[in-house]
Amino acid sequence: MWHFGDRQKGKDAARAVKCCYFSCYYAPCCSTGLCLYDISYAAGVKVHSRRRAEGSNKKAMTGWLPMIGMTALPHLGGLYGGFITRKEVKAWYPTLKKPSWRPPNAAFPVVWTCLYTGMGYGSYLIWRELGGFTEDAVVPLGLYGLQLALNWAWTPIFFGAHKLKWALMEIVLLTGTVGATMWSWYPISRTATLLLAPYLSWLCLATSLNYRIWKDNPDEGQKKDE
Repeated sequence: MWHFGDRQKGKDAARAVKCCYFSCYYAPCCSTGLCLYDISYAAGVKVHSRRRAEGSNKKAMTGWLPMIGMTALPHLGGLYGGFITRKEVKAWYPTLKKPSWRPPNAAFPVVWTCLYTGMGYGSYLIWRELGGFTEDAVVPLGLYGLQLALNWAWTPIFFGAHKLKWALMEIVLLTGTVGATMWSWYPISRTATLLLAPYLSWLCLATSLNYRIWKDNPDEGQKKDE
């Protein structure tokens, strides 16, 4: 005679078979005995964590702080150069013979403010496109750092030491380095490369001016040593 308890046992047995079927069919195990559901879940967590880390890294790359810092960096050397120039541009520089096509003194601070801002923001664009200071950034940002150091060094040589010939050789090297920097930047960001174009043009003008001053003042530079 069929009892209620027998019916309940039958339901329990059927449920057990069903669970076993779904466990074997839908959640197969690998050779190590681990449920592939567990493996896929762990992998999913890992991928999710990696994507979240990449998202955080990308957010940091596009933040305000790196942009402001890298844009402002070139101005540090400009402030130091302005400190040296302020005295010499009133006392020593007017005594030099200069070509008639030279820019007015008032134009230099304005021009260099724009050029420093442009090159600084361009370096930020390169840094962002390459994901920071990575292995791929060694050449483009290394050349940028080299030209920045040469840029900062010109003012102490020309205005501080009054070494016109040394300043000329230095600015020629600087101009070539800027050209190499633009060449390395072009495949990465055309916008950043174009931001250096006015800088290169101004350096060509400054190189010509440095050359004319050196040729027209052959005895200058020796006075500093006497």
